[in-house]
Amino acid sequence: MNQSSRPFGLWDKLGYMFGDFGNDFSFIFASSYLMVFYTKVLGLSGTIVGALFLTARIVDAFTDVTMGRIVDSLPTARDGRFRPWIRRMCIPVAVASTIMYLYFVQDWAYPAKVAYVVITYILWSSFCYTAINIPYGSMASVISAEPGDRASLSTYRSVGASLASLVIGTLVPFVIYETDALGNQVVSPARFTLTAVIFGIFAVICYALCYFLCSERVFFEKKEKQKGEKAGQILTSLGKNKPLLALVCAALILLLASMLGQTMNNYLFLDYFRNAKAVAWVNLITVGAMLLMAPFISKITVAFGKKEAGVVGMLVAGVFYLLLFFLRVKSIPLFMVFLFLGTVGTGLFNMIIWAFITDIIDYQEVKTGKREDGTVYAVYSFARKLGQALAGGLGGFALTAIGYISDASVQSEEVAERIYTVATLIPGICYFLVFLIMLFWYPLSKSEVENNTRILQEKRQNKE
Repeated sequence: MNQSSRPFGLWDKLGYMFGDFGNDFSFIFASSYLMVFYTKVLGLSGTIVGALFLTARIVDAFTDVTMGRIVDSLPTARDGRFRPWIRRMCIPVAVASTIMYLYFVQDWAYPAKVAYVVITYILWSSFCYTAINIPYGSMASVISAEPGDRASLSTYRSVGASLASLVIGTLVPFVIYETDALGNQVVSPARFTLTAVIFGIFAVICYALCYFLCSERVFFEKKEKQKGEKAGQILTSLGKNKPLLALVCAALILLLASMLGQTMNNYLFLDYFRNAKAVAWVNLITVGAMLLMAPFISKITVAFGKKEAGVVGMLVAGVFYLLLFFLRVKSIPLFMVFLFLGTVGTGLFNMIIWAFITDIIDYQEVKTGKREDGTVYAVYSFARKLGQALAGGLGGFALTAIGYISDASVQSEEVAERIYTVATLIPGICYFLVFLIMLFWYPLSKSEVENNTRILQEKRQNKE
């Protein structure tokens, strides 16, 4: 512990919140609207977009883990081990995100469009975003060593993501959609680009707040690389980490469900409910559900445990999404009520999901004696990106499979019904799968986490 730094407090929580706010100005915007830009503005097929998202995740398999090893191996800088990367990468990631939405590319030849989206998407996702997100996520374990503090950081991080979702989800539909001469709601290409520029500026501001408000307090002696130690051996060791494997699988499925839902909601309200701007109110309600949960998360996790709370949340989410599928709701207000109740369940899980990672990092140290913050987070981050890619890929392939026509202003009734099925049935099944994984596979119950914390505290005290 760095005893000379100021005590952990509200500034750290707010700073960490702004960090994810900055991340999500590019991440959530891309998750929710990049496919819309590619299909509606550039006129690319859903199959090509899906293939792009999946290909980028193959690249991420290398860049995520490589970045994790870099932050674990490099000497600690004057301003910490993880914070310097926020300072270095905040502008590059904002620029890389912005250039993915250049509306004039719509006039290029089709092969040139494909080359443009491949280069700009991989630049943002696999390199720039990775170089800031891996250090940012790993930083939670060194801001404080106390489990309660880490749980609060996870909650504030989720609040930051919720606020970003609120801004993006409620404002973007009113900006990028306009009404054509026939009364149909269509996308405005120029407004898309302007929105990306503004979000890039706000992202840099949020990253700066994260950098200046957060402090690293937990420092470890730099490990000398053991003779013959290779990245493959480290990954093999992590492959024996049962809670990490369980959470990786849960995160992959969870991101598949939530990102697919965000992507399909745009098409759902445009083509099924015939009211594209109503998605703004849906986003407001779902984010509101998460923010309502925030004040109670710490009390819930202290009383029942993180695993136990997460299991209940996933069960609730699965039930309400499957109800939406079977009821085939036509009323937007009624759809919003069920969506709100389902989001209470996902919100409970998402508010504590980052605290699972710090528990797993501690578990890895207890079992192996080695501290691998960056590498553990990188493996988990890759799973999240893979879930995002599968959602985008599955969304693109599903649109093609159900007969969606990219350049048509109005879809058939049959296609609209199929969109509804994809948007409700797949998330419902996925949430039930996460419920089963966390219940039967993830081993870090409340008592196990408390025991690991005690072991590490005794270990630190014996070294002093």
